[in-house]
Amino acid sequence: MSAAERAGPAPAPPPLSDGLVLPRVIGHRGAAAHAPENTLAGLRAAAALGVTMVEVDVKLTADGVPVLMHDEWLDRTTDGSGAVRATPWADIRRLDAGSRFGSGFAGEPVPSLEQALDLALSLGLAVDLEIKPCRGREAETARKAIEVARAFWPADRSAPLISSFSARSLAAAAQAAPGWPRGLLIGRPYRSWWRIARRLGAALVGIDHRYVTIRRVEYCRAQGLPLLAYTVNDPIRARTVYNFGIRSVFSDAPDRVAGP
Repeated sequence: MSAAERAGPAPAPPPLSDGLVLPRVIGHRGAAAHAPENTLAGLRAAAALGVTMVEVDVKLTADGVPVLMHDEWLDRTTDGSGAVRATPWADIRRLDAGSRFGSGFAGEPVPSLEQALDLALSLGLAVDLEIKPCRGREAETARKAIEVARAFWPADRSAPLISSFSARSLAAAAQAAPGWPRGLLIGRPYRSWWRIARRLGAALVGIDHRYVTIRRVEYCRAQGLPLLAYTVNDPIRARTVYNFGIRSVFSDAPDRVAGP
């Protein structure tokens, strides 16, 4: 039996200092194993599974409209083609973002951030807005996403989490909404990543689950930075990282990796 197994599951996490409560499982791109990623259908699927918080990716169209999209290009998830940054919202909103996932989702559109926030609020979902900027638009994407969210999100609801791999995006987020929680995303840990997280005022760090170890979790805890793991879809791996002390996991299939 491993040390993690002897220790047993970690307790449910308390709220962060800014009031944000992180569930054990966060729906990744909505619930990407059950519905097209970054769509309204994905948010509905997540809510139907009992998810209380979802992560979505935010990019800007050619005319600066924040939309839910992960890739630089439209080709993988829609029936369109070309770069997101070169395509105006009037064209993107007409694309089919569902058929590539399954015929039952044919006609599902690419939503604007405003549409996604409207639905998330009606479903009672907390939101992690991952700023996924096109190169050169790191600060602009963060500012415009927060501009939309601040105008739309009720003052009596916990503010969205703003996360990104981009330090420039998080720095812009800190200026645009200094009171909103921010999360630094990393792949494989690199030297002094925690100093960067501190400099950016990050409330947490998200790490590729393949690099989660007990030592890293304990190190983060010593730095006062909760550690989250992405993207965990296997229930055995989920149990392992929970036992390591991981606070929360992002999952395409939140129903498979429900935490203790």
